[in-house]
Amino acid sequence: MKKNIFTGILVLLSLFSTGFSLTNNQRETIEVKQVVQDVLRNQILADAAWAMKQKPITVTAHHSPRSAGGVHDFFSEADYFWPDPQNPDGPYINRDGMTNPNNFVEHRKAMIRFSKIIGALSSAYILTGKDSYVKHAISHLKAWFVNSKTLMNPNLLFAQAVKGRFTGRNYGIIDTIHLMEVAQGALVMETSSAFDKETLTGVKKWFADYTLWLNISKPGIQEKKVKNNHATCWAMQVASFAKLCRDENMLDSIRTNFKNNLLPNQMAVDGSFPLEMARTKPYGYAIFNLDAMTTLCHILSTEKDNLWKFETADGKSIKKGIEFLYPFIADKSKWTLKPDVMYWNDWPVAQPFLVFGANAFGVENWIETWKKLEHKPQVEEVIRNLPIRNPLIWL
Repeated sequence: MKKNIFTGILVLLSLFSTGFSLTNNQRETIEVKQVVQDVLRNQILADAAWAMKQKPITVTAHHSPRSAGGVHDFFSEADYFWPDPQNPDGPYINRDGMTNPNNFVEHRKAMIRFSKIIGALSSAYILTGKDSYVKHAISHLKAWFVNSKTLMNPNLLFAQAVKGRFTGRNYGIIDTIHLMEVAQGALVMETSSAFDKETLTGVKKWFADYTLWLNISKPGIQEKKVKNNHATCWAMQVASFAKLCRDENMLDSIRTNFKNNLLPNQMAVDGSFPLEMARTKPYGYAIFNLDAMTTLCHILSTEKDNLWKFETADGKSIKKGIEFLYPFIADKSKWTLKPDVMYWNDWPVAQPFLVFGANAFGVENWIETWKKLEHKPQVEEVIRNLPIRNPLIWL
């Protein structure tokens, strides 16, 4: 009897020493998720209370006379294009990094609002388990993806148009990064009995159709081949939407794209992103691209194919990217390049790469820095370039 008890104690000690067979990443996931939950709990419940009062507003609520599309087509205008002083009524000209405040942005605002609503409701559902949050989210999901009178067409043919030049451009595909938290929110809430199968099927069909368009259309193919953050964001979106639709073949193709194209072609051996650093807003663009790459790693990594551990032959890795940029996030005064031409004072905020990186590597400084930064930015440009605002639903 004593021998059996002694043996049992040894087994228990062995289990404790190995973390009950949990991997380090699993233990870190639990820990980081708890930190995020503790920090954001009050904000999430407040945001969800606001979201419960909101009625659906889709692209059909506003239409621009400059749009070549119909009432169901998303339309936006390229941020950095302005009237030509030499030809005020002619084609717009480019001013890189300088946002034209007179552009049509109502569809973009509606989509960001939609993302905020679903992000808040799905986060609150995780915290409380209340189906009331799911039921209200469904009304918004139906309006955007199912209701024939209010839905958005699953393409971006008319995004980031330029007056006198283009009715739409492939670069506009970046606008739908704000549907990622909608897709992830639906994935979180689909476990609820309140989420009816008909609506869920309709939502998944919309995202499957849009994912197909992103892969076979001329703008989608062009965007996939861009060499900077646009290609990263194309991949990030496709990965997010394919995850909702359980499209394993698509997820595999994005993993291959990350390892063979995105990381090796965009990152320098020191962990920086040269194409982003060469822009007129290098600080903001470097942050944005790192957020997107780490989000990709978080979405795509599996036990068999862990992108967090992936390293190119010349030593490039996502961890090196975080280690390069982190010192400038922790202490912005260390930044060695010129300040961004716009919004310099508004970065950084609570960047998702800090959460996802800490979750993957267990670096306490990264999550501690995240805790100290702004979790609810109010500047529109910052919000537009921060697709992951509800980290709890991703953990």
